[in-house]
Order: sequence, then C-alpha cells, then structure tokens
Amino acid sequence: MDLIKKNTVVFISGRGSNLLNLIKFSKKKNSPISINLVLSDNPKANGLNYAKKYNIEYKIVNYKNKKEFEKKVKDYLIKKNICFICLAGFMRVLSENFIKFFKNKIINIHPSLLPKYKGLNTHERVLKNKEKFSGCTVHYVTKKLDSGKIILQSKTKITRGETIHSLAKKVRKLEHIIYPKSIDKIFKKNN
Repeated sequence: MDLIKKNTVVFISGRGSNLLNLIKFSKKKNSPISINLVLSDNPKANGLNYAKKYNIEYKIVNYKNKKEFEKKVKDYLIKKNICFICLAGFMRVLSENFIKFFKNKIINIHPSLLPKYKGLNTHERVLKNKEKFSGCTVHYVTKKLDSGKIILQSKTKITRGETIHSLAKKVRKLEHIIYPKSIDKIFKKNN
C-alpha cells in the first residue's frame, strides 16, 4: 500500500539549507510529506531558488501588516489543502490565532538546545556564556516563542577556539539530520 503523503508548506526567510534538506527528504519513497508549497516573507530569500529548481510552487507574501499577511497565508494554505507547516529559518513570529488554527500542525527548527537560548543570536550567546555543548531542537510552535513541546534534539560539543561561524556550521549539519527524523517521528506516531 502506498503512503499518502501530507501536503506540506515550508516557510522560509533566507538561505534555505533546511528547505533543500526537506525537499530531498520529501522525495524519498517512504517520506510522510510532500512539499507542495514554499512560502517566503522575503522576495530575495535564496531558498526560493530551491523551490524553482525542484519545480515547487512558491509564494512571496509581504509582511508589512501581520494580520493581512496571516489572513492571505491562511486562505492560501486552505485553498491548497495544506495540512502541515515546517518553519525553516522563517524570521517572523506567528500570531496565537494563526497557530491555534493550525494546532499541532506547525513545527520549527531552532539552533540551540531549548529551553536554553530562545530567540535570536543563539550561537553568539552560547559562546559568550562558555557553554560546553550546543545543538538544535525541533519543536511544535506555540504562542510562546521557542517554547512548544520538543520533538527531537541533537547536541554537539563546543571545541576550543569555536567561532560563531564554525558552531553555526556544526549545528546546521545536525539540523539536517534531525528535521526529517522529527517529521518521521510525528507521522509514525500518528499512524
């Protein structure tokens, strides 16, 4: 019996390395998701090139007004029959109403071992505080920033002489491993 893949959108704002990773994952036969749409608040997001390359529909939605942005996005996701949302470097905070509407259908990847270092500039703060480990977390999105139920985490040792750049690179590698694993975990649990 063939797996019925969940129609998925990936929200991005920038580079798109997690988007590319998720696209490759979605193409696998046993992947539970199919990426039908890439949505960006940034018309210059490099990740849009991956959507083009893989022939995935993409939409750029202006974020000047949060309410309008979310209404447009919500209506479009309903129209497109999207039932799962992956945030991948999406640099906006979604409203409580939007999150409620898609309850337990939105996940995010964050470059720290939550609950530590929520928000921005995580690598900088981790190094400044002389932490021994860092990593990344995939979690459900709730109204409180980076506070939803944790799905998976992965950690890495911080080496002597570690820089923001080297740490970001190490954490990104882990992100590319645990984001697909988290999606598998969610849908295997729900089957």
